[in-house]
Amino acid sequence: MNNLHVLLVEDHRTLAETTGAYIEACGHSVDYAADGLVALHLAVTERYDVIVLDLMLPGVDGMTVCKRLRTDAKIATPIIMLTARDQLDDKLSGFEAGADDYLIKPFDMPELAARIEALARRSKGIKVRYELAELTLDAETLEVHRQGQPIALTGTAFEILRVLMREHPKVVSRRALEQALWGDEPPESDALRSHLYKLRQALDRPFEKPLVATMPGRGYRLDVAENVKSNGRRT
Repeated sequence: MNNLHVLLVEDHRTLAETTGAYIEACGHSVDYAADGLVALHLAVTERYDVIVLDLMLPGVDGMTVCKRLRTDAKIATPIIMLTARDQLDDKLSGFEAGADDYLIKPFDMPELAARIEALARRSKGIKVRYELAELTLDAETLEVHRQGQPIALTGTAFEILRVLMREHPKVVSRRALEQALWGDEPPESDALRSHLYKLRQALDRPFEKPLVATMPGRGYRLDVAENVKSNGRRT
């Protein structure tokens, strides 16, 4: 899903720049706010597909911003709340204030991007579900199942699998995967190899047949016979 308009509310400058650059590399446009008052003004005067809202902000905190947008301004834009707090009461308070999703810092950039797109699809009534033989991936709920068993994946591993399922039966080059994960600035280390290992550990190791295949000199593909079926629009 491309061309989303995202409001990023984050007072930590380096994190805001890094996060905004990644979201833009995914094909979206980003507006920034470093405090709650600016966030309220932008959210009311501009139209956004998703708001990424930090909890701890100078002036007006993120919880208050969320409450005001929902109760006073009647803004229904999907909100992802970012916070270092991981207690259940904090999460419940965020949802009570009107947040649609909750992401704990530190987080994987691909997971944030996946959640942004999932919320945007949900708000637009778009559902995307890939089915490939015994494997299913729901891009709205971020759930993966193989032979009916749930597969727990990191945000990066989930994005790799989504790309491989979307492009099946084609081979996806290493460069294409890196572009999907990190835009034009992939890590200097061999991060892709590490994330592929984690994907294989979760997706292949518990089962008799491995699905993630390496095509030497070409890239990677899923080793299944059926074509992808999707319910809704592919992203």
